[in-house]
Amino acid sequence: MSLFKEIGLSSAILKAIEELGFETPTEIQEKAIPFLLETNNDLIGLAQTGTGKTAAFGLPIIQHIDIETKSPQSLILCPTRELCLQILSDFKHFCKYKKGLNVVAVYGGTDIYAQIKQLNRGAHIIVATPGRIYDIIRRNKINLSNIRTLVLDEADEMLNMGFKEDLDAILEQTPREKQTLLFSATMQKGVAQIAKRYMQEPFEITAGEKNIGAENVDHICYMVHARDRYLALKRITDINPDIYGIIFCRTRKETKDIADSLIKENYNADVLNGDLSQSQRDSVMKRFREKSIHLLVATDVAARGLDVDDLTHVINYNLPNEDEMYTHRSGRTGRAGKSGTSIVIINMREKSKIKRIEKNINKKFTFCQVPTGDEICKKQLFSLIDRMETVEVNQEQIAPFMDEVNEKLSHFSKEDLIKHFVSLEFNHFLSYYNDAPNLDFDHQGKSQKTEKQNRGKGSSPESGFKRFFINVGRKDKINALGIIKMVNNQAGEHNIEIGAIDIKPCFSFFEIDENYANTLLEAFKGLKIKGRNIFLELAKAEKNTSKDSYSRGKKRFNKKGKNKKQKKRR
Repeated sequence: MSLFKEIGLSSAILKAIEELGFETPTEIQEKAIPFLLETNNDLIGLAQTGTGKTAAFGLPIIQHIDIETKSPQSLILCPTRELCLQILSDFKHFCKYKKGLNVVAVYGGTDIYAQIKQLNRGAHIIVATPGRIYDIIRRNKINLSNIRTLVLDEADEMLNMGFKEDLDAILEQTPREKQTLLFSATMQKGVAQIAKRYMQEPFEITAGEKNIGAENVDHICYMVHARDRYLALKRITDINPDIYGIIFCRTRKETKDIADSLIKENYNADVLNGDLSQSQRDSVMKRFREKSIHLLVATDVAARGLDVDDLTHVINYNLPNEDEMYTHRSGRTGRAGKSGTSIVIINMREKSKIKRIEKNINKKFTFCQVPTGDEICKKQLFSLIDRMETVEVNQEQIAPFMDEVNEKLSHFSKEDLIKHFVSLEFNHFLSYYNDAPNLDFDHQGKSQKTEKQNRGKGSSPESGFKRFFINVGRKDKINALGIIKMVNNQAGEHNIEIGAIDIKPCFSFFEIDENYANTLLEAFKGLKIKGRNIFLELAKAEKNTSKDSYSRGKKRFNKKGKNKKQKKRR
């Protein structure tokens, strides 16, 4: 491993990065910087979030800038406002001693005219989100004809956020003869297509292996019933008293519901989703970075571009829609040489997804039991004692009160005094987890099978789910997996949470997340499969439903979906 001073950087840049504590380059920096200093060839750099990609492309760009040329020479595109501002901050530190170099950031959520004024004053380097820079291009307020270097940072995330058309339009406005640098955590199909279309014989470097997870991250899986997911989340946070992390959910509604519930139960949490205004988002992020908030409940889109180095945990309340997205989520912890933990909470039907993710990240998950109440109480007790041992005592400030304090507490023995102080903060854990049930799940699915048997014919669905009747059953050679595939394919979603499935000879019942109920009803209207009419309706949760109401379903449809009486008449 070389040192920064050995890879060809100028003295002005070396002085700036030495003040930042940079001594030894990371793997991506050691491979990319000499290449970019010596050639104008295109480059694809594959490395996880937090591995130092900004310096890998930023330091050579700064070194090549011609201060006397006032028009934009480098354009850096990134997916979010937060990443845009982070790159701007890094560049300003890197070019501290390169006088006259001007870096301007343009991004959504703020006054576009103020940003245009900044560009008009002269910008050597522009850091931008695709939507905002494209808006400025359409207004004819910027000239990109002198761009020498174009950087696509977090290219996979920009594609996931739907920026492909904007990227195409922006890249069309840049000169044909330029150096294009594409940096990404994963080499998705869309990224490869951009590389093929806009790059010329790019040189590819990889830090680590393609698409694998961060080296310092442990991957832990808890398997629970769907109804116990939130209870498991609380236990996971309670067993980690010093947790500082992000809880990822799939929908905005879910983030709000979970954050509201956590706050109501005195957890130090807040929400980050697309419903927030920019000022609200900035406020939440400021408090999170200052660690006034310990748990940030967020969607993938809202969290993109967040740059926080010392997260201890990432919790996947739901698995992401795309397996590759797990790599991004887990890569937000275990950064800057620190260790971290990525946790997933799943039900039995999601176990196959874990195997796919393991193949993607080239690591195995550790399946753990959900912490018991006793384990949590013990962990919290000793965490409290540790904090009491290490608390800083200001003898001078506390001295004037000690006589009165000693008098007030004089009737306590040493043992009683310790018990009272410990109980002051600890009692709510003892109370909450007193006789708390075990949430652990039999990994072979036995517990889930028992649950389905207990919730038998005509039962009501669990909270948050709707129960459906469908006219296919065992005689149609359908099984639980077939039901799941049919639901996901028809709804156009591949992560709908499906609850209990009860398959009968000629029809079946199943439960799904109530948020998708109307979507599913619409999707199944008029559906035919191999000439067979598929009939779907909400189940009636009444007594003897399957014997009474749904015996009609059995009579109405034979295996080919035709009315039996009509068939006889023919």
